[in-house]
Amino acid sequence: MAYLVLNGPNLNRLGKREPDIYGSATLRDIEVRLQRIAEENQTELQAKQSNHEGELIDAIHRAADDGLKGIIFNPGAYTHTSYALRDAISSVEIPVIEVHISNIHAREAFRHTSVLSAVCFGQIAGLGVFGYELAFSALLKLNKGELKE
Repeated sequence: MAYLVLNGPNLNRLGKREPDIYGSATLRDIEVRLQRIAEENQTELQAKQSNHEGELIDAIHRAADDGLKGIIFNPGAYTHTSYALRDAISSVEIPVIEVHISNIHAREAFRHTSVLSAVCFGQIAGLGVFGYELAFSALLKLNKGELKE
């Protein structure tokens, strides 16, 4: 059983980019913590980050085609603009949890709307990098039958 943590544009800059909003943790820090959780649960975790919409779409399709059990997805600014990512998520039959480090609903007005959330299993926003862990926990529970869709 394997899962994917997928990060969109500018998330490779975590730890450097606006630390007052996103904190000091790097993307690598997040991936290491999630790998530990995967090991504790005897499962696998793949990690991918891209600044390119098409690569994110390909990763979603590949995750479904490869039989992965879920995706933890921080789409960054594509959250608010990418109907192509929305269509990619709706084209697969694996759960996707949308994650945002900051509370997108408390920021600039253009960040308040997610075009993806309606086709995601859930959304976690504003809990810092801990949101990734919560999303992973939810996917693990879902696949154990301890959480209902």
